[in-house]
Amino acid sequence: MADKETSADAGAEKKSKKMLIIIAAAVILLGGGAAAFFLLKGDDSKAAATSAPEAAPVASTTSATGAIGPMVEIEPFIINILDEEGTRYLKAAITLEANNELAVEEITQRMPQIRDAILLLVGNKTFSELADLQGKLQLRSELRERLNKILTGGRVQKIYFTEFVVQ
Repeated sequence: MADKETSADAGAEKKSKKMLIIIAAAVILLGGGAAAFFLLKGDDSKAAATSAPEAAPVASTTSATGAIGPMVEIEPFIINILDEEGTRYLKAAITLEANNELAVEEITQRMPQIRDAILLLVGNKTFSELADLQGKLQLRSELRERLNKILTGGRVQKIYFTEFVVQ
């Protein structure tokens, strides 16, 4: 009788092991399928994100041929900037990309006005505003806006900081 119980226990144990293996295999397959789904779904959203800028018209700083506009370098300058802890300075050199040769001539003629506009705008910035990338990008945008208000025969397409040291 003990042999019948032992063989019944062994049969039940084999069935439970088989069931455990089946459940483990199902979990692994479902987990792998879910991982593949989310990874492939992530790739589709990245592809959609990269293709979206191509579909939307975006103002470009270069022409259709990829050419860069004429450049005008502004001599480096040193500006006192605001800071609660003491005196801070910014040493910067800027290069302006114009949209045409007329703009280059006008920029050259109006250089004192342009330098004045830059000095006044940057001089009212704080150290914390200029210390991070977002602050520099904001400054670039504000400078371009301010300079384009001065110019009448052309526009500044892009501003490049060729030197930017805050101390």
